[in-house]
Amino acid sequence: LETRMYLQYWRLYLLTLVLGIGGSFQYGIQVSLIASPAVHVQSFMNHTWMLRYGAPVDDSTNQLIWSFIVAVLSLGAWAGAIHSGSLPVRYGRKKALLINNVVAIVAALLMVFSRMARSFEMILLGRFLYGYNVGLGLSVHLMYLGESSPKKLRGFMTLTSSIFIGFGKVMGQIIGINEIMGTEEMWPYLLAVSGIPAILQFVLLLFFPEAPRYLYIDKGDTEGSQKALQWLWQEDNLKLELDDMQKERQSTQGEKAKTVKDVLTSRCVRWQLLTLAIPCAGVQFCGINALYFYAFDIFRESGVPEDQMHYLAIGIGATELITITLCSFLIDRAGRKKLMGYGYLLMGVTMCVLTVMLSIKDLNSWIPYVNIGLIFCVICIYGLGPSGVSMALPADLFLQAWRPSAFVISGTINWLGMFLVGMLFGYVVEGLGQFCFLIFVAYSIFSSAFMLYFVPETKGKTMVEIMEDFNKLNYKNRAADVEKTDVALATKL
Repeated sequence: LETRMYLQYWRLYLLTLVLGIGGSFQYGIQVSLIASPAVHVQSFMNHTWMLRYGAPVDDSTNQLIWSFIVAVLSLGAWAGAIHSGSLPVRYGRKKALLINNVVAIVAALLMVFSRMARSFEMILLGRFLYGYNVGLGLSVHLMYLGESSPKKLRGFMTLTSSIFIGFGKVMGQIIGINEIMGTEEMWPYLLAVSGIPAILQFVLLLFFPEAPRYLYIDKGDTEGSQKALQWLWQEDNLKLELDDMQKERQSTQGEKAKTVKDVLTSRCVRWQLLTLAIPCAGVQFCGINALYFYAFDIFRESGVPEDQMHYLAIGIGATELITITLCSFLIDRAGRKKLMGYGYLLMGVTMCVLTVMLSIKDLNSWIPYVNIGLIFCVICIYGLGPSGVSMALPADLFLQAWRPSAFVISGTINWLGMFLVGMLFGYVVEGLGQFCFLIFVAYSIFSSAFMLYFVPETKGKTMVEIMEDFNKLNYKNRAADVEKTDVALATKL
C-alpha cells in the first residue's frame, strides 16, 4: 500500500526531474566545470592580449582576471538571488524559470562565440549570466518544489535539489577530463554545456502546471490550484491540503508579500532568520570548498601522480553525491535538527584531527594516506548532514508571504560568502597554511550548538505549526512574563 501511495506521485517526481535539470544541476556543473579548462582559457587570454596590445599579459594580471572569471559567478548569482524575491511573485514560479532559461541560453552562446570574437570579456559576461541563472534558478527551484509537495514528502523533495547539485558537480568533473571535453580545441563548447539543460527545461516545463500553493495563496485561484494538485498528485481527496493552504492564507490575509526589510526587522521571524543565516546560508564557511581546494595538495603529498588527480576528484564528487542521496532518505525519518546539528559537530571534530595530522605529516610515511581518508570522512559527513539540510530547511521556516524575501537574504549571505571565500581563500592559505581549517572548525562547532540547543524540529509539521514552535522562541521573554504573573497570582490566592 505504501509503495502504491508513493507511486501515485509520479508526475510530481517528473516535475522534480525537470526542475532539477535546469535548477540546482546548473549550479553543480558551473562550480566544478571551471577547474579543467583553466589552462586553456588562460592561454587564450594571453593570446588575445598579445593581439590587442602587442605585449604578453603579466602573470599577476592573468591570475587576477582568471580568479575574477571564477568568482564572478557568485556575483551574478547574488543578482539572481535578489530578483528571486520579485520575479516569481510577479510572474509566477513557472514563468520566472522560463525567463531564467533564456538567460542561460544567451550565456552559452556568448561562450561558444568568445573564441571567434577573440574576446575574454565575453567569457566574463557569460559567467556572470550563468551566475544569474544559478542564483535565480536555485531559489525558484526550491520554492516551486516546496509549494508542490505534500508535507510527508517535503523534506525528500526539497533535498533532491542537493542531489542535483552533487550530480552536476560529478558531471562537470567527468566531461572536463581530457578524454572528453577538456582539450584545447573543445573549451568554448565545454563552457557552453549549460545551454543544453536550459533548453531541456524550457521545453519540458511548458507541460507542467504552476505551483499549487502559489496559485491558491498568492493568486487566490482556488480552482486552478485544485486542478494543479489533482494533476500532480493524482488524488481526489485534497481536503487536508486545501484546508492547510486556507489556514495559511487567512493568517496572511491582506498582508502584502513582505520586503527584505520586514524580514530583517520583524520580531515574529527573528529566530527563523537566525536559523536561515547561521547554519543554512553560512554553509560556505564550514570549509567544504576549502577541502576541495586543499584536496589536490594532499593528494600530491601522498604521491598521487598528476594525471590521476582528476579521477580522485571525481571520486570526491561521487562520494558527496552518494551521501546526499542517503541523506534524502534519512531526512524525513531522522529529522532536520539531528542530522544537521550532529553533522556540524562531527565535521568540526574531524577537521581538528585533520589539522593536527597535516602538522605532523612528515613524521611518518603513512600519515598522508590517513589525511586522504579524513578528507573523504569530512565529505561524507557534509553530504549526510549540513549539505542536504541547508537546502531543505529554508523551505520549512517561512510562511508564503515571507518566503521570497527570506530566500533573497539566504541567497545574499550564501553568494557573497562564496565570493569572499573564492577571492580570499588563496591568500588565507598562504598566510595560515593548514591552520586555516581552524576558522572552519570554530564555525562548525558554533552552528552545531545553535542547531541542537535552539532550533525546533520541523519534520512532518505544517507551515503553521512550525510558525507556532518558533513563536515560543521569538516571544520567549514575554511568555515568561505571562507565566510569572500567573504564578504570582496563584501564590497570593
